[in-house]
Amino acid sequence: MASLRPTFTHLRGRCQASAPQWQQLRQMLQGLQISSKPGSTTRMVSTMPSGFDDSVTPDQFSALNMGRVRSALQGVDRQGETTADSTEAQVKMPSHARALPVSPSYFSRQPEFNDSYLMLQKLMRLYAHLPTVTADQLEKAAFRTLRDYRLAVGEQIKATEYAKAMTLVKRLHKIHPSLQPASVRDAIAKFKRDINPHNNTTKPIYIDKFGRALGVGKRKTSTARAWVVEGTGEVLVNGKNLADAFGRVHDRESAMWALKATQRVDKYNVWALVDGGGTTGQAEALTLAVAKALMAHEPALKPVLRRAGCVTRDPRTVERKKHGHLKARKKPAWVKR
Repeated sequence: MASLRPTFTHLRGRCQASAPQWQQLRQMLQGLQISSKPGSTTRMVSTMPSGFDDSVTPDQFSALNMGRVRSALQGVDRQGETTADSTEAQVKMPSHARALPVSPSYFSRQPEFNDSYLMLQKLMRLYAHLPTVTADQLEKAAFRTLRDYRLAVGEQIKATEYAKAMTLVKRLHKIHPSLQPASVRDAIAKFKRDINPHNNTTKPIYIDKFGRALGVGKRKTSTARAWVVEGTGEVLVNGKNLADAFGRVHDRESAMWALKATQRVDKYNVWALVDGGGTTGQAEALTLAVAKALMAHEPALKPVLRRAGCVTRDPRTVERKKHGHLKARKKPAWVKR
C-alpha cells in the first residue's frame, strides 16, 4: 500500500487539473437524455437540454434551433476572418517575383558562346543532309577572328573551342543558298564580321580647281603628302629642292621613281611635305604619294606603276627589341662558366 500511495496522489492531482473538462463533458451528457414516456413503446434519444419546457411547439422549437445555427455560423465566419487577418499579418508575401535566367548556360563560364555552339550542333544534326555547293561557287564570307569574337561577346573563349565552332559554321555555310534555312543564316551571322562594302572601297583622288592632285604615302614611321600638278618638272620637299632635302643619290632617285618609270619627270611639278622617320623612309613614302597623285591625272598609267612597284605600300617595319636580347634577334654571347 505504501508503494501505491504516490500513484493515487498523482491521479488525484490530474483529476483536479482536468475538472473544467469534466464539467463541460457533464453538461454535454445532460443534453442527451433518454426519455421513456408512458405513451411511447420505444426509447428515444433527446437532444433537448435539461429543463426544457415541454409546452414549446415544434414550430417554435425549429425556429429556436435555426436562430442558434445562424448565430453559430456567424461566429465561425468572424473567427475565420480573424484567423485570415492574423495569417496575412504573420506571412508576408514577396513584393516581387524572382528573376529566372534566360538560358541554362547562365551559370557557365561563357554562356553566350555555349548557346551559339549548342545551336550550331543542333542545326548540323537537322540540316546536314541538305546539298552543298562547291568551293568555286561558294559565296565569300569574312568571319570574325578569335580576338574580334572575344571583344564582341565579352567572354574569354579558348582557341580550340572557337576552332570547333568555326568548323561547324563553315560546314553550314556550304549549304546551297536556295535551300539554306533562316535559322542557319542567323546562326552564321553571329560569327561574321560587320563589313560595309561601301566603307571598304578606296576613295578616289580628285583634281581640285587649281589642277592639283593630292597623294598620301607611308613607309615605316614616315608619312608623305604630295601635290602633283602639270608643269616643267620642279620638285620642292618641305620648301627645299630635292638635292637639299635628300643628301643621298639613292634617296633622290627613290623619291622621283614614279615619274621616271612613266617618263613624266619634265611634265609635272611636285610640292611635298614629309614627316617622321629617316631620309630613306621619307623618300620611299614620297614615291607612293607621287604615284597615287599621278594616277589621278592619268589612270592609264596604273599597270606601269604597279610593275614598277610604286602602287603597293611596303608593310615592313623594324622588329622590336626583346628583353634578354641585345637587339631584336641578337643574343648575348654564351659563356660556359
